[in-house]
Amino acid sequence: MDSIDYEILSELYRAAPLEVRRAFDFQRRLKSRIVRERSFGELKTIAGADISILKSEKKLVCGIIVFSYLDMTEIERAYSVVDEMFPYIPGLLAFREGPAIIETYGKLAVKPDVLILDGQGTAHPRGVGIACHVGVLLDVPAMGIAKSRLYGLFEEPGAEKGSWTPLVSKEREHIGAVLRTKDRTKPVFVSPGHRIDLDTALEIALSCSKGLRVPEPTRLADRYVAELKKGRV
Repeated sequence: MDSIDYEILSELYRAAPLEVRRAFDFQRRLKSRIVRERSFGELKTIAGADISILKSEKKLVCGIIVFSYLDMTEIERAYSVVDEMFPYIPGLLAFREGPAIIETYGKLAVKPDVLILDGQGTAHPRGVGIACHVGVLLDVPAMGIAKSRLYGLFEEPGAEKGSWTPLVSKEREHIGAVLRTKDRTKPVFVSPGHRIDLDTALEIALSCSKGLRVPEPTRLADRYVAELKKGRV
């Protein structure tokens, strides 16, 4: 993104609820920059990011953990605590949580080959979930793994681990996948964010699911953030 986009983004992050139309406009600009193909070679490192809210202080806590791939050995972790600069508005979550993720990513000495976010990528009403938003702004490969559906139509996948079905828009566009990461357990919702394709995103999500429903990168990032929050950082 060019410098003017960052300037507008900074304004949007601090916008009042009445200015959400500008956020919608910015999402359309971001969508035109999404790369829907894999743009990296051998996958050696991967990271999971998660966010939690300190409601009484109106702050967000973000944690990111970088792992080696495939053995999931931790390499590095970083966190940030930032002011809540944008209200919670469905479909605009990235404007609330994006600043914390971007700031925390900047603290990493080891930049991961792929960043996994607890949320949506292209499986979003306007095709620009938080994994797309952060991925484009940082210009890094990013994908989303969500525990629930935000948008899209799907058929239930088979009961066995590895089964998946397409997640499609109302226009029947393929926007993600519904993946069973553990036998007879609720599926997760996988979608590309930026510089990654769906097949690769599915492969990563499945290979990082070590016998549990939620893949290790975001599961451990969630636990990290919970520990930070419990200790009030």
